[in-house]
Amino acid sequence: MRSWKMQQQRTDRIFATVILGVAVVLSLALASGALRPRPVAAAQQQSPANVVTIDNFMFTPMELTIPAGATVTWINKDDVPHTVVSVDHKFKSQALDTDEKFSFTFSDPGTYGYFCSLHPRMTGKIIVNKAQP
Repeated sequence: MRSWKMQQQRTDRIFATVILGVAVVLSLALASGALRPRPVAAAQQQSPANVVTIDNFMFTPMELTIPAGATVTWINKDDVPHTVVSVDHKFKSQALDTDEKFSFTFSDPGTYGYFCSLHPRMTGKIIVNKAQP
């Protein structure tokens, strides 16, 4: 009976130590802000400006608004080649392999639809506003 009590006390101490350790780790994580959700606006501010990622057979973002004179860069993060071709033939990339980039500077305001000529269901749009004076 005494042996069982000693083992129970030891188990209780181990359990209490584990609980205390978890509480300390969670407290530190909360205090540092690591577990706080980041606002969407903050996440968007940290993403590179005027970059369209090609991944999983999609352009992301599918629609991007920029001022006239801005340059957009497409980066292929997919494991298959893709192209970037404007509907009105104002720009066209070569086949982009994984991690390859294509950039185009939009001088004139307007809406520019584009697609992947290898996978025509992949589409996107660049909306170019007048440049600010």
